Amino acid sequence: MSLSFRNEIDIMVLLHGATIADVAIQPRSRPPLTRLFAGKPAESLLSVLPRLFSLCSVAHQVAFLSAVEAARGEKLSAATSQRRVTAVIAERLTELLRSLFIGRLALDDARAAAVRTMMQASVVLCGGVEEGSPVSPRREAVVQIKSALNDLGVTGEDRLPAPGSALAAYLASLDGDELSIPVAERSFLSAGDDLDIVMRLLADGAHFSDAPELHGRVPETGVWARSIGREPALPPDAGAAERLKARIAEVARLCTWLEDGGQELEDDVVASYSLGLRRGAAAVECARGRLYHAVELDGEGRILRFEFLAPTEWNFHARGPLVRSLEGARIDGGRQGQDAVRALVNSFDPCVGFSLGFREAGHA
Repeated sequence: MSLSFRNEIDIMVLLHGATIADVAIQPRSRPPLTRLFAGKPAESLLSVLPRLFSLCSVAHQVAFLSAVEAARGEKLSAATSQRRVTAVIAERLTELLRSLFIGRLALDDARAAAVRTMMQASVVLCGGVEEGSPVSPRREAVVQIKSALNDLGVTGEDRLPAPGSALAAYLASLDGDELSIPVAERSFLSAGDDLDIVMRLLADGAHFSDAPELHGRVPETGVWARSIGREPALPPDAGAAERLKARIAEVARLCTWLEDGGQELEDDVVASYSLGLRRGAAAVECARGRLYHAVELDGEGRILRFEFLAPTEWNFHARGPLVRSLEGARIDGGRQGQDAVRALVNSFDPCVGFSLGFREAGHA
């Protein structure tokens, strides 16, 4: 059976003069997991998931394992739970570093070498879901990452880019007047929404997960949502620069946690839910937000239902956070304004590629 599916989001920005009148989003198509895997033993799917989900593959494996164990009524040891949380956090750090530095900045040879060192060290962090990485090599990898961040200008207790660094210059370039974002509705996904979401997943399947909503609400998930949870006074009209600064701050927090466990993270990094006879679900807080898996097994442990919901489906919903941030915004009429819109889209960090177009509202 073919695993091919359309893995890109199409975004069309409709302009009325210098104002964004509307944003039309055609979402990606997603793999039909129930159709692909119905009748197969649950254990056989674990090695297949990284082929389907090259980004955040550890988070998908942890979510699947946790959902299957919940369906079976199995209880995990504290050591296993901690090992899985550590694997998810290590992958989250790697994904955030990649989205911050790969392809964004013009780097000289020394800074390009620092990025390579950082990404090579992050590979050490991401061991298997079950075995994880030994503590000593993991700490050494985090030390290397922090050293590379220093070389790139991310220094000091606040871990903000140092003036004159390439990253500081990039953030400054995003703070111009090319895009004026209106104050938008603030709505954020949390662990308190988990049960509602996983029950909807098993009840409605792809009808829900392709375009999710919670009683008319389409909340944001990801780094900015986690930042608001810690600092609710952050600006409601956050642009690309503020969102990237939040990403840098989270990178610093994750490094500290992996190095010595000295900071608390948000609750429920991994949460699982037993939903009745041979039905279970899990939620995992990964780099781009909250990921959900829900499964139903037959009496032999084979897959009857397998549904998932990724963060991108919330953030790039037709009525979701990106659309709310752009509708009514005023942009510079030239290329700089379009580049500012692209930077904002990138700051929402979709897990797939996207195309971005512009046209006057009402034009065919």
